[in-house]
Amino acid sequence: MRWHVPEEDLRAYARGELAAPALWSADAHLAACAPCRAALGEVSDPVALDAGWERLDAELDAPRTGVLESLLVRLGVPGHIARLLAAAPVLRRSWLGAVVAVLLLSVAAGHLVRGGESLTLFLALAPLLPLAGVALSYGPALDPTYEMAVVAPMHGFRLLMIRTVAVLGVVLGMNGLATLALPAYGLRALAWLLPALALTATGLALTPRLGPVLAPSLVGGAWVGLLVLADALQAGAQTPLAPFTVAGQSVAAVVAALAAGLLFLLRDRFDLFQGRAA
Repeated sequence: MRWHVPEEDLRAYARGELAAPALWSADAHLAACAPCRAALGEVSDPVALDAGWERLDAELDAPRTGVLESLLVRLGVPGHIARLLAAAPVLRRSWLGAVVAVLLLSVAAGHLVRGGESLTLFLALAPLLPLAGVALSYGPALDPTYEMAVVAPMHGFRLLMIRTVAVLGVVLGMNGLATLALPAYGLRALAWLLPALALTATGLALTPRLGPVLAPSLVGGAWVGLLVLADALQAGAQTPLAPFTVAGQSVAAVVAALAAGLLFLLRDRFDLFQGRAA
């Protein structure tokens, strides 16, 4: 006769009290014996069984915590904020790898090319990286988690600021490390900082009016046009381009302050902007 799991063992199995090696034998037998599985269902507590399935469903459906999210939580960032930051495209390896590649190329140029041309290349590229990073962190066209952000019970401006601070912290930090790796240019190597803040703040202030793609695109294009014009006016002179002089840095600081003020005044527009974009 074919062996079946005794009823006492089935009851102990259902209660989680069956010890090895009888447990192993029952597991192997139940996988191949439909009558024993039916008998197990008759002796099992349906309430406990439903609760077990609910726990299993919750475990399977729960999102996996990534390395970045876990690190942020360990640093004291609230769990819901850490998840929003971890979902930002600019904090993923593909974007960070692209930023690192651009900075490495510009630093390599600084070591290989003599004169100020290599430094100008770095100073021209570095302010665009934070602007592009913020643009990728907000808006339906670029952010794959935008729909979840729209329905989240959070002010649109607060979400924007959370991600903006994260992007600026990461990108400006990497820019700073790249600056340290440049040849000895002194304080001139930090001339990218104020333009970076001015470009980012201006792009954000124009976003409610122009959208999350057109606004940073126009600001970035205006920066490139300004550099081309400054280079043309320089007429080959071995002096820094106008945006990287003392006067240019002062203008960048004023623009950053004015754009930040305008952004604060328009903070409620981001909720309306979210609703139209959704």
